[in-house]
Amino acid sequence: MSSSLQSLAAGLAEDCMKAMKATGHDRLYVEVGNQLGASSQTLEEAFLTEIRIRLAERAAREFLVRRVSELKDSGPPS
Repeated sequence: MSSSLQSLAAGLAEDCMKAMKATGHDRLYVEVGNQLGASSQTLEEAFLTEIRIRLAERAAREFLVRRVSELKDSGPPS
């Protein structure tokens, strides 16, 4: 992947994630992806990959926070 493509996709994904958080519209990335696909499938695919990475990281981080809290509440293993 070219550095300009990756940079554009990553920047757009970051902006989209911020907009989704601010508006509560958690599927905004689909609309943005559709708009991109109308003019550049390459950028659309790169953008959607960047979004998936961020959504997966967010879900894993939320899981980790919950799990650590559960482990602290249950005390040390016996």
